[in-house]
Amino acid sequence: MAFKIYTKTGDLGKTSLIGGTKVPKSHIRIDTYGTVDELNSWVGVMGDYCSEIHLKHVLKEIQDRLFTVGSSLACDPDKEPLMKIPDLKEADILLLENEIDAMNELLPPMKFFVLPGGHLAVSQSHIARCVCRRAERCCVNMQEQDLFVDPLVIKYLNRLSDYLFVVSRYLAMQLGVAEIPWKPRV
Repeated sequence: MAFKIYTKTGDLGKTSLIGGTKVPKSHIRIDTYGTVDELNSWVGVMGDYCSEIHLKHVLKEIQDRLFTVGSSLACDPDKEPLMKIPDLKEADILLLENEIDAMNELLPPMKFFVLPGGHLAVSQSHIARCVCRRAERCCVNMQEQDLFVDPLVIKYLNRLSDYLFVVSRYLAMQLGVAEIPWKPRV
C-alpha cells in the first residue's frame, strides 16, 4: 500500500511538534518554521536561476542547513534532548562569511541603496533575503516570549540574509545587469 500524504490529524487546526506535543497551527513556533520552509523554497528558486556551479552548490548547502533550522524550530524543546536532531555549527556561519567576503572582493563598492530588480534571478535573491529577515524576526519574537530558540539559529539567519543580499549584487554583476539605485524624492 502506498504511503498517504494526508493524515487528517490537522483538520481541527492542531499539529504536532517533533516529540508529539500538540499545538495550534497558529502557534508562533509553527509560523516560524513555516517561514523557514518558505525561505528554503525561495532559495531553491534562486538555485534554479543560477548557472554558476559553485553558487548552486552553496545554495544546496544552505537548503540543507535550513532543514536543520526547521527541525530545530519544529522540535518540542522539553523533549529535544531525548532525540537526535541535526545541529547547526559555527562552521555553517563561517561558510556564509567566507562566501560573502569572496563575492565582495569581486563587487564594486556600494555607493547607493539598491532597489530589487533588473533580472528575475536578482529579484528572487531579494525576495529570499526579505523572507530570511522575517524568519529571523519570528525567531527573535519567540525568544522574547521565552520560547527556546537556539541562539545559533538566529545568528545563522542574520548572516544568511547578508549573504543573500550580496548574492543579489553578485548575480547582477554576473548577468551584466546594472544595479538599480534608489533615488529618493527630495
